[in-house]
Amino acid sequence: MKLNTIKTAALALALSVSAAGTVALAQSDTQQAPAREGHGRKWGGEGHRRGGEGRFGRHGGGFFGDIELTDAQKTQMRQIHESHRAATSGLRQEVQAKRQELRQLTSGATFDEGAVRAKLTEIAAVEAKLLAEQFRMRQESQAILTPEQKTQLEQRRQEFKQRFEERRERRAEKTPASSAR
Repeated sequence: MKLNTIKTAALALALSVSAAGTVALAQSDTQQAPAREGHGRKWGGEGHRRGGEGRFGRHGGGFFGDIELTDAQKTQMRQIHESHRAATSGLRQEVQAKRQELRQLTSGATFDEGAVRAKLTEIAAVEAKLLAEQFRMRQESQAILTPEQKTQLEQRRQEFKQRFEERRERRAEKTPASSAR
């Protein structure tokens, strides 16, 4: 019984780490995938739901969203992002390889908790490096903004936080009602 509980906990941990990394990898993969007509990516590209002006145009650019960037700023953003993609390519590939190794460890008839924990620790270390690179890229990107653009960005962040809190409160209100069924 205890071994099943440990297996379940380890698998849940592995899946949550894998899911978090998958989101990060999916974001980097969508930057490289060509946009298809009518199937726009969330943050820009030709098929963007509003028609978009590309990755750093009016409705694109990730956390820069609706901030108007000059052509020079758009060029700088592209350079920063391309540099980041090149710098993190090896790390992303390493995470993918380690996740494959983890899947192999958890797919066998026997379960080695120590090996799984060690692999999860290795994955977490590489993902921490990726996250640090993401923060570095964000700082470089923000450094090219004007004070007015930085103010707009901060307003957008505050609005996002407020919407997030409202959604969380609505979910919290629904939780007791759904568990009463």
